[in-house]
Amino acid sequence: MTIDTHSEDPATPVCDAMRQSGAWNPLWDPFAQLDAAWTEQFMALAVVPHEVLDPKTIEFLSIAVNAACTHMYAPGVRRHIRRALDLGATPEEIVAVLQGVVTMGIHSMSLGAPILLEELERRGHRPKQQAEA
Repeated sequence: MTIDTHSEDPATPVCDAMRQSGAWNPLWDPFAQLDAAWTEQFMALAVVPHEVLDPKTIEFLSIAVNAACTHMYAPGVRRHIRRALDLGATPEEIVAVLQGVVTMGIHSMSLGAPILLEELERRGHRPKQQAEA
């Protein structure tokens, strides 16, 4: 898809279709107002998986993205859970998706804890567990 980024009012068929289908997040409106061509390119890239993956898998991915600790967008989680159930997803499948997403949050600890231990060691402090052993 070629998008004219120099036009004052570029065509935005992907964004328009998302708005019509209810997939548009109103929080994206400022992006579209500031740079409609960039927003169209971004959304066009985001819909590529829809061309190759089955609808239920798309909903699982959408649940994961919306529920992730970096996003936490409840309206999106709700919309995609409803759609997944409509497509025949089981509660167990949706729970498995959510359980997979929760592991993203643990990365904060797996990144931060070793750094904290290094900094404590550098200052001559030992964690209680090691000090007592």
